[in-house]
Amino acid sequence: MNIGIIAHNSKKSLIEDFCIAYKGILSKHEVYATGTTGRRIEEVTSLHVHKFLAGSVGGDKQFTEMIERGDMDLVILFYNPVMMSAKEPDIQAISKCCDQYNIPVATNIATAECLILGLARGDLDWREQIKY
Repeated sequence: MNIGIIAHNSKKSLIEDFCIAYKGILSKHEVYATGTTGRRIEEVTSLHVHKFLAGSVGGDKQFTEMIERGDMDLVILFYNPVMMSAKEPDIQAISKCCDQYNIPVATNIATAECLILGLARGDLDWREQIKY
């Protein structure tokens, strides 16, 4: 599966810890991330990460374009709801796009862990089960 990961600056350490904890699962899939997040994940996990631009300079648009093409299977999106900034990726646009295209999206660590653990057990074959 293609897993997209985005983290606001105040959540970078959290996403690093998450990726370290679930490195074994993530290593079996393709990981995509916005620029700085992707570099930091690679540094702490040695995973290969397909990196977009930084979220604030177009990486968020690259993310939504991949979702619209049907090329993203799951998104982990850690943001700080009390510290929104124009320098951060457009969280509303990304989550709206995920909803529109029926892509599972986690915006907090509890939901992200549920999705990753479901992925590891093989419980996330949702695309195979949905008939449009």
